[in-house]
Amino acid sequence: MYSIKYKVTTSTCDSEGRLKLYSALQMMQDCSEMWIDSEPDVKQYFTKQNMAQLLATRQVEILRVPEYKENLTVTTSVYGMKPMFGFRNTFIYDSEGKPCYRTWSMGAFVDKAAGKLKRVDDATIASLTLEPQLEMNYKDRRIILPREVGETLEPIKVLRADIDYNKHVNNANYVRMAMELLPENFKVQGLRVEYRVAAKLGDVLIPTIYKIEGGFIISLSVGNDVSTIIEFTGNCG
Repeated sequence: MYSIKYKVTTSTCDSEGRLKLYSALQMMQDCSEMWIDSEPDVKQYFTKQNMAQLLATRQVEILRVPEYKENLTVTTSVYGMKPMFGFRNTFIYDSEGKPCYRTWSMGAFVDKAAGKLKRVDDATIASLTLEPQLEMNYKDRRIILPREVGETLEPIKVLRADIDYNKHVNNANYVRMAMELLPENFKVQGLRVEYRVAAKLGDVLIPTIYKIEGGFIISLSVGNDVSTIIEFTGNCG
């Protein structure tokens, strides 16, 4: 298990002084990325093989949104690993140790040069410290688009600020973009994201929004390829 301490600061707050979901996702992502420092054998293997773990899917349960100046602890732990995929929990806790966000995610192991899936050897998998799978309401990693035709919205151009060190759109930025398309009074209580094709600098994302029971699904496409699908659950008001 790996953990990082945070404080809710002005730059991470919305207009009501509450932690932005985008900022919470960045905290989760940073903790997950730094986790590899706690597993030196895995880190050495990934470096030698020129490999990276790219996020393929994430589910988030929002129990309570922290407020300005609250102290938080983000923890991440791996509960499963296969030759080409890893599974982890990343939770955000308040100062009393109560969870504010519960998440699970699946990462895909990729060859950086080829940009394709690559297997991790059995010895490296065996060296990994696995933790118990934490309690939450686990949903399917695949998000099925409704059969009904959705509403296509204004295109979104990928900017330099959207790109991370993997040379594609940072995972949290897809969610940030999609949240701007939700009704202003919609309160997000749950989130599922399926990452399919990474968008790059200069790409134009075409959003399509679908109304579903209890929320919305937004797909972001580049040309004919669906890049990311995001399911928001919650309520208006």
